[in-house]
Amino acid sequence: MHDLETLVIGAGAVGLAIARALALTGREVMVLEQHGLIGSETSARNSEVIHAGIYYPAGSLKARLCVKGKTQLYRFCAENGVGFERIGKLIVASNNDQLEQLEAIRRKAAENGVSDLVFVDRDSLKHSEPDLACTGALQSPSTGIVDSHGFMLALQGGLEANGGQVVLNTRVARLERLAQGGYRVHAETDGTDTYALTCKELILSAGHGAPQLASALEGANPPAAYLAKGSYFKLQGKAPFSRLIYPVPEPGGLGVHLTLDLQHQARFGPDVEWVETMDYRVDPARGERFYAAIRRYWPDLADGALVPDYSGIRPKISGPGEPAADFRIDGPADHGLEGLIALYGIESPGLTSAMAIADFVAEMIATES
Repeated sequence: MHDLETLVIGAGAVGLAIARALALTGREVMVLEQHGLIGSETSARNSEVIHAGIYYPAGSLKARLCVKGKTQLYRFCAENGVGFERIGKLIVASNNDQLEQLEAIRRKAAENGVSDLVFVDRDSLKHSEPDLACTGALQSPSTGIVDSHGFMLALQGGLEANGGQVVLNTRVARLERLAQGGYRVHAETDGTDTYALTCKELILSAGHGAPQLASALEGANPPAAYLAKGSYFKLQGKAPFSRLIYPVPEPGGLGVHLTLDLQHQARFGPDVEWVETMDYRVDPARGERFYAAIRRYWPDLADGALVPDYSGIRPKISGPGEPAADFRIDGPADHGLEGLIALYGIESPGLTSAMAIADFVAEMIATES
């Protein structure tokens, strides 16, 4: 016998969504979280954008789970009183060459099941977004914004309403596979008190910590882990646009884009800075390189209008100069360890995809049971 049926490590959006989905199936579920607040790392330090699923390779987990998860997220937020707005996004071309790229983006989106992109010409944009400088744009009406913490609180509420629980301030120090089946999880509270729990099923949704924790389990074969920091800068004053503004993607990223929060405060970012340690301080000097990029689509941006806001660190499993990795969700069919599901590289669009990822994991477990 085990202490618990199912243990989830990590109370970010994805971990909470998985725990809730499993509790809905009647499982006894506990979530362990090292911080004193749910969603304190990747889930709380992003742009809070509900992504449409436009850019990801066709057939990838990111494409499939983002498109499905987007629909689930909108429905869940509406049904549970979570703040959101289907605000829309413009992908803008700065010159005629980029207009051809917009058509390629539309074709890729259609391959992913995103068929609602609409081309908007420059004259039309002069009326709807008079401050925007571009030769044309793709409008994505299914892109939105969400209160990420409200979403996670609602997931936690759904978990607890179905008999599950979240235990905070509990750091998992080590994992151990049991000879008779299942796992022993060694945990610490306040850095001094230690205890161990055994479980039949272990879901490793620990973000940055997942590869290191899995490395203790022979055969788990976790990927290498990298840290990619992204800094955001807030606009002082009123937002110039009513929708999210993204330039045509550039090699290595989506460019410096403008997002809005639910109060329509504008911020720009994130950039990409490969780092070795978890340091969320924003270097004000990084904002200087934002100005030229932003002025390609908003030439009236005033000097000194940007101030440091916050940063996030993506849990990458591909390094500098390597192609972006897909989500990696390893089950027994991948590593041969019964009862273990390990999630790696759950960065953007992880928030959008959270409920679809939860269904994916629940199906994996049901298949193995």
